Amino acid sequence: MKPGVAVDGVLIKNKKILLIKRRNEPFKNKWALPGGFVEYGERVEEAIVREFKEETGINVRIKKFFGVFSDPDRDPRGHVISIVFLLESDDEPRAGDDAIDARFFDLDNLPELAFDHKKIIEEVMKYGM
Repeated sequence: MKPGVAVDGVLIKNKKILLIKRRNEPFKNKWALPGGFVEYGERVEEAIVREFKEETGINVRIKKFFGVFSDPDRDPRGHVISIVFLLESDDEPRAGDDAIDARFFDLDNLPELAFDHKKIIEEVMKYGM
């Protein structure tokens, strides 16, 4: 069995980060970075733009590639490698698709997060993004 490939997006505006509340398992009702699985034949850059639009209603632009998170235990469904992008947008969020809610949180006051998203956010903040 091969690892799955996913994308996660980090959108920070005014020292607040956009998170979604998950509609489905795993981590149902927990907050997470918007993202999801890359579809067959899709570039990862296309996947993050698509997933962000589906989950938050926001059209995003990729600022830069941030990193790869590949701990085999990061997702209870199996080995999933996440490619993380830093994003920008002027749109306002609204929940959609796999999300119950989408909103901005103060970086100093984050809710409990799904997967390894706390670690991802900590890494982003360490590099002053």
